[in-house]
Amino acid sequence: MDPSGLTSTDPLTDLLNAVRTSGALFHQSSLTGPWAARLEDGSPLALAVLLHGSVWITPQGGDPVRLGPGDVAVLCGGAPYVIADDPATEPDVAIRPGGRCTTVDGEELAAARAPGRDGPGPAGPDSTLLLSGLYTGDNGIPGRLLAALPPLAVIDASVGTCPFSLSAFEEITREEPGQQVLLDRALDLMLITALRAWFTRPGAQIPAWYRAHSDPVVGHVLRLMQADPAHPWTLPGLAARTGVSRANLARRFTTLVGQPPMTYLRERRLALAADLLRDADATLATVADRVGFANAFALSAAFKREHGVSPSEFRTRESRAQA
Repeated sequence: MDPSGLTSTDPLTDLLNAVRTSGALFHQSSLTGPWAARLEDGSPLALAVLLHGSVWITPQGGDPVRLGPGDVAVLCGGAPYVIADDPATEPDVAIRPGGRCTTVDGEELAAARAPGRDGPGPAGPDSTLLLSGLYTGDNGIPGRLLAALPPLAVIDASVGTCPFSLSAFEEITREEPGQQVLLDRALDLMLITALRAWFTRPGAQIPAWYRAHSDPVVGHVLRLMQADPAHPWTLPGLAARTGVSRANLARRFTTLVGQPPMTYLRERRLALAADLLRDADATLATVADRVGFANAFALSAAFKREHGVSPSEFRTRESRAQA
């Protein structure tokens, strides 16, 4: 069992266990008539759930893909994409970072100018009801996950469904104390549910990092580091435990996992540290000891490089989100 109190039993659990966002945004739209919008919000990950009607999503440089009722789309990488009633409809609105609404040429518009947008509410017989969730930053999203996903992944309703109903979304988006942390966890659950269906769907190509856990050398190293991330692991020590040379282990691990062993270990330790820092009673020194950093200073420096904020700033932000 790792310091977060969760046991990693398979490669998908290991990957998705690190997904933990803050600052999630949700939108609910009822759309009618010809409409199209170009999304340029820069979100590293976005989800779209179609509850009624049909939409077409066209990623930049890709082919249009149709979504039917119950389908979930995961958009990865922050590249612009167009969402429309029909691939032939030209967008006249662009959604920018922070939810700014402009023309495609950049002229500022009121948010209500979005084409065909009726706002929340029941969908009519000819309307499209769309729910979308946006990750507003890279924090809480493992780099291995982003690298493993295509620009657009569509999960058919027959393979995996959104874990929330429309009535549940109305409850989640109601402005009451604790709303932001509820939004964050809801988006994480939506993403995890969608990706579990995506990676395990029939005919799915198994990513290299997934195969790594069944590799006799790399899988053993992963289990060692996952079982005891605080141990002072070194590349020579891990190589000795697996009976291969340091060069062989480094090359094999990097090929299958996508990053060197020590880089993987550092990212895992920092992800665990972020979980532990959500406990207001845990001191920085205690967290550093539990995840394998020499002292609080070393953890603080590494944490700020990874997350862009100091541990104390991270903790303050999380406390405010949960208030």
